[in-house]
Amino acid sequence: MGDVLCTIKVMPTGVDVDLEAIEAKIKELISPEKVEVKPVAFGLKALEVSKIIPDGEGGPDGLEEKIRGVEGVESVETTGVTLV
Repeated sequence: MGDVLCTIKVMPTGVDVDLEAIEAKIKELISPEKVEVKPVAFGLKALEVSKIIPDGEGGPDGLEEKIRGVEGVESVETTGVTLV
């Protein structure tokens, strides 16, 4: 078995939410390989989180659950899963 790269889109509850605080908490919880800020619309920005996990670990569901618990997070959606 190999490793899987999971890409997850994290939407904040609004434009006034501190994305840096959300990013810091996500980094503390799951130690992602990369976190990028992506513009969405009308000043709203989302975080794109990339994390490599072992193939047999059950996919991104556990990562999504941890991120959903972060204050200021409105929604979490896996946008990509690929074998590396």
